[in-house]
Amino acid sequence: MTITKMTWRPQYRSSKFRHVFGKPATKENCYDGVPITRSVHGNHLCAVNPCFIAVITECAGGGAFLVISLHHTGKVDPHHPRVSGHRGKVLDIKWNPFNDFCIASCSEDTMVKIWEIPKHGVLKNITVPCKELQGHARRVGLIEWHPTANNILFSTAYDYQVMVWNLDSPEQVIKNPVKTIGLHIDVVLSMSFNTDGSRMATSCKDKRIRVIDPRTGALLQEANCKSHKANKVLFLGNLKMIFSTGNSRWNHRQMALWDQDDLSVPLLEEDLDGSSGVLFPFYDPDIHMLYVAGKGDGNIRYYEVSSEKPYMHFLTEYRSLLPQKGIGIMPKRGLDVSSCEVFRFYKLVPIKSLIEPLSMIVPRRSESYQEDIYPMTAGSKPAMTAAEWLTGLNKDPVLMSLRPGSKSADAYPDLAAGKAFSNSLDTRRSQSRPGLLQLAFIEENLQTKDGKEPKTLNDSKSCQEFEDKSQAAVSNGQEPMTCSPPKTENELLQTYYRQQEEIRRLRELLTQRDVRIKQLELEIKNVLNSQGAC
Repeated sequence: MTITKMTWRPQYRSSKFRHVFGKPATKENCYDGVPITRSVHGNHLCAVNPCFIAVITECAGGGAFLVISLHHTGKVDPHHPRVSGHRGKVLDIKWNPFNDFCIASCSEDTMVKIWEIPKHGVLKNITVPCKELQGHARRVGLIEWHPTANNILFSTAYDYQVMVWNLDSPEQVIKNPVKTIGLHIDVVLSMSFNTDGSRMATSCKDKRIRVIDPRTGALLQEANCKSHKANKVLFLGNLKMIFSTGNSRWNHRQMALWDQDDLSVPLLEEDLDGSSGVLFPFYDPDIHMLYVAGKGDGNIRYYEVSSEKPYMHFLTEYRSLLPQKGIGIMPKRGLDVSSCEVFRFYKLVPIKSLIEPLSMIVPRRSESYQEDIYPMTAGSKPAMTAAEWLTGLNKDPVLMSLRPGSKSADAYPDLAAGKAFSNSLDTRRSQSRPGLLQLAFIEENLQTKDGKEPKTLNDSKSCQEFEDKSQAAVSNGQEPMTCSPPKTENELLQTYYRQQEEIRRLRELLTQRDVRIKQLELEIKNVLNSQGAC
């Protein structure tokens, strides 16, 4: 009788993201003195893009939010101008993914409003929106932009309705949504779209997860799991899975993973802890990393997700003593690729009136661009117009490269309604922001003296130039709009090292092109020789 011995071998899983760590910003690079709202609404309360950071603030009478230029770190002026056109508390804000100077907000006054932010920042209180969406009967708690179609906005309110809006409509006040989805029997807590925006997942206060066709409003899937009370829901890119956070039947904070085509039973359920704060999930579809941040605590857990069992691989946890009330995330096109930054959070810390940037870094020794951790990512150009999406078209996002020097996509295409959308705003914006009218008048006079055609503040080319400069600055490891010469020896050395890195990168590029030229010359010779032999 032969006995086979079982040898124990530890199972190691190789991953380039095993050692990702969180790096909080220094005090000088935080935003201090921000009057963060005291609202208990379970939203992010903050929205970020490569130009601005917007945060809902506490104010007396009506609702308002701050829009701060990203490079204006340090102490925030207590009298900083605000966007204050709502009659009730602002509950949610979201930047247009295809226009860094357009933001949507919703409020307890049942209104959804679209605001145009000047490229120079908010110089005076903005009270007149460029669009006003009226249709909900009760307070509006959540808004989301479509991920690939231009100017399509979704809103949901305490009337249990999800409304779809087409902002290409020429009216300044839009009272009729293009679609109203009435499948929910309670308040919708979160909305999420798959990659091409053909499916929408929602979590509801009735503890059910629904997958809906956002164009027709048809119910495709529904989960009614008694062991998991979903609060937030998130599509995981092209993995055909849905991630949700919520509570177990024992009221422990819990996360679950679902097959988007079969919501009868979760693929995975895991209890985290006994805290009561909402868990905010964030997903990076490019590198398949999932982040889970808890409201009311300072911890952020992060995982790597795969399409095979066990599906989720815990990496580590960022711990902090500063509890976050809300959190914003920077789009991938605004990250600092020179420091191998793969994700950036903006934590709202109300006990210190502070907004703290937190960078997730992949430690690498090489200072060159890391192609393997920066694949092509969703850019700032829409894949289709609102009219195309409404006719039944689905398209994946338009991708862009994060490599420094690569041309970014055009983020400001002409709207389907023509120039009427922007030109119709000039008089209203002038009334609400006379300072900008004076600034535009001065710019126009200067350009006329130079013999050039005057430009308006809405000029898409000037906006694109501004974004390109900001993107180039961020990509090269510098803060946007930093044009002052180095003042200290340390700053001078940093500038010198950056220039050396740029020279080295350009030399590598030239070498690669020389090699390519030689390869092409050899191929031409081979073709000529083969033709001569014939």
